[in-house]
Amino acid sequence: MATKQDHLNELPPEDQRSRREFIKKSSLLVAGGAVTTGLSVQQGVHAGTDETIRIGLVGCGTRGTGAASQALNTEGPVQLVAVGDAFEHRLQQCLRGVKGHHPDRVDVPPERRFVGFDAYQKVLDQDIDLVILATPPGFRPIHFEAAVAAGKHVFLEKPVAVDPPGVRRVLAASQVAKEHHLAVGVGLQRRHEPRYIETIDRLRDGAIGEILLTRVYWNAGGVWDRPRESGETEMRYQMRNWYYFNWLCGDHIVEQHIHNLDVSNWLKNAYPVTAQGQGGRQVRTEPKYGQIFDHHMVEYTYADGTKMLSQCRHVRGAWPSVSEHAHGTRGKATISAATIYDSSGEKTWRFGKGGGNGHQQELHDLFASLRNGQIPNEGEYGALSTMTAIMGRLATYSGQVIHWEEALQSELDLSPETYAFDATPPVVPDADGFYPVAVPGITRVI
Repeated sequence: MATKQDHLNELPPEDQRSRREFIKKSSLLVAGGAVTTGLSVQQGVHAGTDETIRIGLVGCGTRGTGAASQALNTEGPVQLVAVGDAFEHRLQQCLRGVKGHHPDRVDVPPERRFVGFDAYQKVLDQDIDLVILATPPGFRPIHFEAAVAAGKHVFLEKPVAVDPPGVRRVLAASQVAKEHHLAVGVGLQRRHEPRYIETIDRLRDGAIGEILLTRVYWNAGGVWDRPRESGETEMRYQMRNWYYFNWLCGDHIVEQHIHNLDVSNWLKNAYPVTAQGQGGRQVRTEPKYGQIFDHHMVEYTYADGTKMLSQCRHVRGAWPSVSEHAHGTRGKATISAATIYDSSGEKTWRFGKGGGNGHQQELHDLFASLRNGQIPNEGEYGALSTMTAIMGRLATYSGQVIHWEEALQSELDLSPETYAFDATPPVVPDADGFYPVAVPGITRVI
């Protein structure tokens, strides 16, 4: 069986280098080789002559705070030196939280704390080696392009986009990062968990025969919502409630369910060629839930004719399941439980306890790679699994069969014309406070 190390994107021996040489080379890149994408890689900076990896954080919410703390948990000298967020209070909460766990690894004086829509660029202008991008995913393509152009190594939270143009931008920037020896980690943490890795390896080695079907679920009760504050602009309200607006979130099939979809793609080493499905708003119909559906059911088809059945739901009191399953000619597996059964239902293998904690492990792996002179790049599969989720949303919103190539090349761009708190967001409520919601059979998505 392959080990976790086998799954890291290692350089061939002739390209191995010390971290110091690696940081030096990647940070001295100048424009070139990126012209076709519209990006230019600028001369950057690095951490001097010591081995400290200096981190910037963009996006100070719950996940950004967690990712920063987990980065500081990694072996070797590491410091958080710059942070940015659209909201001052989130930035302050984040710093308090991270400092509480790592008082000696946080060095963020007031002059390296940035607030506003342009905070990301100000963080990238600092003396950092790596930036963590953890804002709402609608900002990810813009921030990722800027990070690569600034010559920084990057950890992107998932999903990496909310629409096809954003996916294409991330694919292009990821290629530029690869050409210029910049590491790219993506927060699909199941790919770093030993229990998932060994289960996938066994299934690929034929433990249940030929894979005929996968089933993936993210059925839960939903997430937070934040009441409208007196006098706040529509843009500010949507930013605080980003989960319910597609230009920021992409719907929960993209923001959450991507994890489960990615497991099926990983197992198949492929991406679906078509998707069709259904969904809607049956329970969460109030204006505070913005424009996203509360349930999606999608049938994906891969090029070899096999299917992935996908279900995600935000309905309290309904059957909860966050899991992935595979069915083959000689048995089945509950991938999320790291358990394999034969065709009679008899358990033939189980990973047992441990082997999880992927949020921490993905940062351990990324920082260990940097220190060993390796350059992992997870941008492509991060973007293509994001596209898988977006294709599912396009199918449920439209009620039509969606084809991969047509969807990937779509010009459906959800982003606003202007990023500012006094600007008009891409969607606004009607006179009764309701936002536009897709109607299957009527709504056009491509």
